[in-house]
Amino acid sequence: MSEKIVNIKELHEFKDNPYQVKDNEDMKDLIESIKEYGVIEPLIVRNREKGGYEIVSGHRRKYACEKAGKIEIPVLVRDMDKDMAIITLVDSNLQRSDILPSEKAFAYKMKLEAEKSQSKKSYGHNVHKSRDKIADGISGRQVQRYVRLTELIKPLLQLVDENKMAMNPAVEISYLKEQEQKDLLETIESEDCTPSYSQAIRMKELSKQNKLDMDAIFNIMIEQKPNQKEQIRFKVEKLKSYFPKGYSTKQMEDVIEKLLKQYKQKWKNKDLER
Repeated sequence: MSEKIVNIKELHEFKDNPYQVKDNEDMKDLIESIKEYGVIEPLIVRNREKGGYEIVSGHRRKYACEKAGKIEIPVLVRDMDKDMAIITLVDSNLQRSDILPSEKAFAYKMKLEAEKSQSKKSYGHNVHKSRDKIADGISGRQVQRYVRLTELIKPLLQLVDENKMAMNPAVEISYLKEQEQKDLLETIESEDCTPSYSQAIRMKELSKQNKLDMDAIFNIMIEQKPNQKEQIRFKVEKLKSYFPKGYSTKQMEDVIEKLLKQYKQKWKNKDLER
């Protein structure tokens, strides 16, 4: 392992990196820190066959350096194969507090496959041994539950990331066929509700019997849940007409909440003037 200073253009992202680089407050702080103090902790990289270096740990620091106008970055060049690089990539990020369920899901899946590959090379195939040492403080069963989320279609997985669908029903929904998941998504959007755990299990069982069509999904989803409260519902398509193209559901929700707060403050001020 050797430390050196390299041109930022020589650095390339890790293929299929499960972690997103987000432009949030933490990133702004990191950019300001790098402008003032430079990169305190070198990036971990490995040599690429096509030249340059592949980032193993430090995608956020590299992005911050670009934003800060840095041309050169300190790196630690490690000699590691793909499996070891994946394990290092996953482990160097798992302790962060802002990791989304989708990021954990794909990270655990990548590391599990890398651990299996290493075990097969050295000791023979041992799935449970690999699964149980994926992450400290989390059981092998929970690792597998996260990995199941990778079977969800992207819009449903996004609902999990946005805390609009709970983990337990999401895991059960992941067993549905792709078209069944698309039909469920359509019902979720039209009825503005997500499945409970019991509803998800029933859909999973009907799917096994090849009896889960759009009508079955709709009939299950429109059932009133025991803890369901009266709600005001708007169809997503109707709301989209009031927002710029490409706005996500979360962005629309944030704008609506902000406007409602302004509306509330306006009436408070009127009451004070009386």
